[in-house]
Amino acid sequence: MRNDSRLSRMLHVLIHMDKHQHSATSDMIAKMLNTNPVVVRRTMAGLREQGYVRSEKGHGGGWTLVRPLSEITLLDVYRAIGEPHLFAIGPADDQPQCRVEQAVNVALGDAMKEAQALLLQRLDSVTLDKIAADFEAKLTALPATSYSCAS
Repeated sequence: MRNDSRLSRMLHVLIHMDKHQHSATSDMIAKMLNTNPVVVRRTMAGLREQGYVRSEKGHGGGWTLVRPLSEITLLDVYRAIGEPHLFAIGPADDQPQCRVEQAVNVALGDAMKEAQALLLQRLDSVTLDKIAADFEAKLTALPATSYSCAS
């Protein structure tokens, strides 16, 4: 199963947007993420609807950050992009009448609910400014030529 990297990618974009004074076009973001501008617009739309970014059309337009990174949590972004599945594992439904399958599904379901609650709690405790500060600290420890990110 392929990983859903939308959360990671949007966190990446938002932190870059905070570091730049100008708006970022969908084309610029698409190049940074190695994807299509249509995918960028579709994904960024959820962030716009939640009030984290705004978009302006036309010459000089693009995406701009509306809220400071300190007011945006990982959970906020996760929800804004549509709450993708957190886990690739889940219950089987091949033999719904099988008592063993039923018992396995109950145990697995309980464990997954606990894990999901813990993960969502953790996502809610981390703001984007913390990630940006961690990046800045690591960046200052590197030689200038060792940092590379197309933005």
